[in-house]
Amino acid sequence: MKAIAVIPGKPNSVHLRDVPKPKLTDVPEGRGVLVKILRVGVDGTDKEINAAEYGAPPTGDDYLILGHESFGIVEQVGPNVTELQSGDYVVATVRRPGNSPYDRIGMYDMTTDDVYFERGINLRHGYLTEYYVDAPEYIIKVPQGLKEVGVLLEPTSVIEKGIFQAYEIQRRLRLWHPRRAAVLGAGTIGLLATMALRLRGLEVCALGLTKPPYLNSDLIGEIGGCYHSTKDVSLTESTKEHGPYDLIFEATGYSPIVFEAMNVLGKNGVLVLSSVTGGGRSIEVPADKINLGFVLGNKVVVGTVNANRDYFEIGVKDFSQAELQWPGWLPKFLTNPVKGLENYQELITSLTEVKGAIKVFCEVAPLS
Repeated sequence: MKAIAVIPGKPNSVHLRDVPKPKLTDVPEGRGVLVKILRVGVDGTDKEINAAEYGAPPTGDDYLILGHESFGIVEQVGPNVTELQSGDYVVATVRRPGNSPYDRIGMYDMTTDDVYFERGINLRHGYLTEYYVDAPEYIIKVPQGLKEVGVLLEPTSVIEKGIFQAYEIQRRLRLWHPRRAAVLGAGTIGLLATMALRLRGLEVCALGLTKPPYLNSDLIGEIGGCYHSTKDVSLTESTKEHGPYDLIFEATGYSPIVFEAMNVLGKNGVLVLSSVTGGGRSIEVPADKINLGFVLGNKVVVGTVNANRDYFEIGVKDFSQAELQWPGWLPKFLTNPVKGLENYQELITSLTEVKGAIKVFCEVAPLS
């Protein structure tokens, strides 16, 4: 079967190759599930792996199949699989267990191991291919009514994890009813965070670089959020109209704004960080003021990356509610389909060369 792969460590090595089709018996004890891939989303992670910034192949291979945002349909299940059946639409998680205590209880996204296993990212092949086989523990059923937007579920799981953890942390207060939130960044993650927070009844102000109107700002407005360009209104200035913020969700990829967010976060507030930033940026910050505000204001910072199946399942529930509350809103994210694995170059270049793209994805096979 065909697959889009890279040679880890070799920049711009993305290519199409023939790989063996997986078998149900690849998963022991009759617990295999064979899934036909329908769509796979791509993002900055795929671009960075192709640039040889990170990524490693599975043991015994010199290539890594890309793609961690999967959506497919079950074709066959092993004799001891009761959770799924042929014809089910599904999404698969990304991280796989290691050896830490967290891995052993299904919280593999919180591993303390130095070595981690992620499909399409590190030491495990991904989903930009025609089929995969996995155990049902890592496969989440998606209702048929959500099949058009199922490819968005993996990025949604990351924001669901961050928001869920914010609420879990604030159980320490016994009474926490956040009313106002800021979302920093209006890309895919920022839009999904805005959705999840609006579904929870918060007033949401999203901030991004681009001046409105444009598709992303329109989408935020359609679900009752407000949007400001940081070219016109800074995060600090926005608090005069919309703050103080009880929850700030950061999704910019620009680390200096984190310290501004720390400074304006309201008392008993939570700052959720979702950007994985590299580079060597250094800035001067009002360290004493930030520290004092956190101590006296009982503030919290928490990071979110990757997710276990619990957060995928929360995402399914939120997608269902969003489709009822704002019909047709989520499909507007799917701005840039690329048909066929053979168009792998277009898939990668679309991440940087297509202006206004929200979600670039490969249509591996037609939705049935």
